[in-house]
Amino acid sequence: MRNKTYTPKEEFINIFSKYRSNWKFFLISILMCIMFAFVYLRYSTNEYESSTLIKINNDQQTNKLPELSNMQNMGMLTANVEKVRDEMEILKSTMLIEQVVKDLKLNFKYSVQGRIKDKESYLEPPLNLTFFTSDSVINTVDTTFYVTVLSNSKFTISKDDSKTITAIGESSSATTHNFGDKLSSNFGGVILTPNFGTYGFNEGSCIMVEIKPLEDVIEDFQDKLTVENIEGTNIIKLQLDGAIKEKSENFLNKLVEKYNEDVVNDKEEIIKVTSNFINNRLDVISEELQQVDLTAETLKKDNRLSDLASQSTIFLQSERDNENRLISTSNQLQLIDYMEEHLNANNGNGDLLPSNVGIDDPGIAQVTKSHNDLVLQRNRILKNSSEKNPTVVNLDNQIKSLKTNLDQSLLNLKSSNEITLSSLRKTDSRIDAQIYSTPTKERKFRDITRQQGIKESLYLYLLEKREETAITLGMSSPNAKIIDRAHSSKQPVKPKKIIVYLASLILGLIIPITSIYGKNLLDNKVHSKSDISEYLSIPVIGEIPKSKGKEITIKKVDYSPKAESFRILRTNIDFMLQNLNHKSKIIFVTSTTSKEGKSHTSINLALSLAYSGKNVLFVETDIRVPRASKYLDVNNSQGLTDFISNTNLELKDVVVTSKDDPNLSIIPSGTIPPNPAELLLNERVHKLFDSVNNKYDYIIVDTAAVGLVTDTLLISKFADLFIYVVRANYLDKRNLEIAQSLYDDKRLPNMTILLNSVDQKRSYGYGYGYGYGKNPNASKKWWHFNNKKL
Repeated sequence: MRNKTYTPKEEFINIFSKYRSNWKFFLISILMCIMFAFVYLRYSTNEYESSTLIKINNDQQTNKLPELSNMQNMGMLTANVEKVRDEMEILKSTMLIEQVVKDLKLNFKYSVQGRIKDKESYLEPPLNLTFFTSDSVINTVDTTFYVTVLSNSKFTISKDDSKTITAIGESSSATTHNFGDKLSSNFGGVILTPNFGTYGFNEGSCIMVEIKPLEDVIEDFQDKLTVENIEGTNIIKLQLDGAIKEKSENFLNKLVEKYNEDVVNDKEEIIKVTSNFINNRLDVISEELQQVDLTAETLKKDNRLSDLASQSTIFLQSERDNENRLISTSNQLQLIDYMEEHLNANNGNGDLLPSNVGIDDPGIAQVTKSHNDLVLQRNRILKNSSEKNPTVVNLDNQIKSLKTNLDQSLLNLKSSNEITLSSLRKTDSRIDAQIYSTPTKERKFRDITRQQGIKESLYLYLLEKREETAITLGMSSPNAKIIDRAHSSKQPVKPKKIIVYLASLILGLIIPITSIYGKNLLDNKVHSKSDISEYLSIPVIGEIPKSKGKEITIKKVDYSPKAESFRILRTNIDFMLQNLNHKSKIIFVTSTTSKEGKSHTSINLALSLAYSGKNVLFVETDIRVPRASKYLDVNNSQGLTDFISNTNLELKDVVVTSKDDPNLSIIPSGTIPPNPAELLLNERVHKLFDSVNNKYDYIIVDTAAVGLVTDTLLISKFADLFIYVVRANYLDKRNLEIAQSLYDDKRLPNMTILLNSVDQKRSYGYGYGYGYGKNPNASKKWWHFNNKKL
């Protein structure tokens, strides 16, 4: 069996022709899909796109030290992009969306039923619900009920909608109540009150009330909410698709509002911690200052000291400067000690540190600020996560690293100030030694005065810081600046008509294409001449179209496609047998299996030749299942088998003249024998063909199917031409191996293929009869494609 090679153009033409012949299927599929798309768009709910733009303030970039930049490059601090991403996750957090859903009561939905579809009433719901149960219980309720307004004071409530109640009559579940009555439910008592004048509150209208669990509503909004960062900026775009513009816009605006409130609360926490730290230090310093004042008072009383102005010549300008430096250095050491005490007492990763307490070192101030920013970020993420979150773990490592750096920085600064203080005290000792005439009592008083000055200076400084903190508490700014408030698109984004219709058109093409492709993929039957040419190297002598009517045989005056095809077959036979030496042309007709039209072909071929004026003999050698004699309406009581088995019979005794044409003589099969194969081996078969060889122009022999019995092969030597009938849409392509094997082994002389019962709709060529039929002048319908080859 061979496989024919096609050029790309031929392959395309073959494929296109298969689909072109099913154009009605394509048209119906496309129209159906477009109709479904129209119905879908008619009854679907339009969704609009709502969006808002906000800018995330980034305070970490201000006054950043080189050391912090290096730590950021090493991954110890969060980069700007990561900070924006963290804020994006916070905006989609369950905590924020839960607050928005609760404030806007989005877990309640009121829909007014219409003839085509229901319409949700959001801004002005027709009903108000008052519950006697706590919110924690209501937030877990999942129920739907229908309220039918009977009048301004009465209503009917049911688990079924009004359409169902109308269809089944008065429902047992529907009960009538007055507005304002307390109703009992499985989630507690509830009171329904009307909103007069709102959409949907009309007599006879049905209102569907849906109460959904808070968790389901939050999850639904989290799925719909899209948070995107505009690349290269700190700007975030929040987008939400919804059927009601106002609901989506209110949700986005409220979400940004709650986000800013959360950020402001975090900043106020830092300020409160700093304020508490300063107040605690003020209490301690106030007690110490009182003690110093009491000591100075006691010393003055004991030593009778009143005025030290007379000592101005003793204290040099250098001593004054030295004392000022001593005071400043002592203040720094005291603040460092306070900071170390607080740092050791609050060693957790979630504890904030006081900022701007007066330590004169920009590095410590910046590290403290970075520490507090990371702690805030960690605590905000923990609201929606756990400490095992990789981001939280990374932040914990950064906080610990910053605390270690801060502790080391405080230690280094303390050591530096202690060295400076020691040096200042030595200088003071040298000055004191020069004042040899100063009494010991006054030196003691001077020491007390110095301590008093230190405490007073520190006390005043902390009072100033407390005032600054109080002012900052009232000036906390939000983290997100609203660039563009929430607004919605004018045109719906879902469903998109163009996309839906385009998808329906594509689907309308895909359905028939896949159906035809799948059918062809699973189809293993012979359909056309191209299938024969692809699998066989045997020449094709002709094609016989499928019969449309009940007539089996052709007529003498017949313009049907079948009659034309037999005329073409007749011409092809003459061409192939034009070089024969003897007069009679013996043509055998066979097939692979039964019901392929072998007898039908042989009978009509014989009639076509007889109608052309040729003297034709039809011999029925299919003696097992004879059909030809029945089609020709010939008496089969005596025929071929009788002639072979009975030597007393002559050829003229079994030859019958056809009723349709006197040029056609018939030898019917005769009595069905018990041993057909052995009977055909009889010498009288040879005698029969010798006797008729020169008496007729054509001898048409109807033989048995070669794929079933061996009868045909026993007498194949008498044939001048073998017509091997293959029935289209019937024979399996795998059975073509039998024909190819017989052809290769040359067991059937001058073997040709005749394709029978071809479907004209699946035939890609000129067709049969070239458009001529019973009415040659009939015009072709507008929907018929031109069958000319491409």
